[in-house]
Amino acid sequence: MAMMNGAAGAGDNGRGDPEAMVEINTTPLIDVMLVLLIMLIITIPIQLHSVTLDAPSVRQAPPPTPPVVVTVDIEAEGLVRWNGEALADRAVLEERLRQAAVAPDAPEVHIKPDPQAAYKHVAAVLAAAQRQGVAKLAVVDRKAAGG
Repeated sequence: MAMMNGAAGAGDNGRGDPEAMVEINTTPLIDVMLVLLIMLIITIPIQLHSVTLDAPSVRQAPPPTPPVVVTVDIEAEGLVRWNGEALADRAVLEERLRQAAVAPDAPEVHIKPDPQAAYKHVAAVLAAAQRQGVAKLAVVDRKAAGG
């Protein structure tokens, strides 16, 4: 009954404020550390197992001749050039793309648009190549191609 008589009890500093707890309960910390240790012990053997694969080795000879490359330049104003030769209209371009697509040794068609060319000109050439069935097609940056 010391508390009822106004005497200071445990955890009371006499002013009515509870004292700060000085002890740290380490039991939850130890529990968490033990769980982590058990998980580490379980997972380390799994990580040390290795799988041996017999991957096939690819020893492919380089092609005997370099591929034929056709360059289609698209100028800023929309003019299309086939290997440097200016084409009159889109019908000529479509015919040349069709011939390239059905050739026995189909050439690679490299499209090199001018950076100032409108996208509609580039899209028209790409659509024409798709319609004619060109399989080997690349859009090449003029700076990377050296021109």
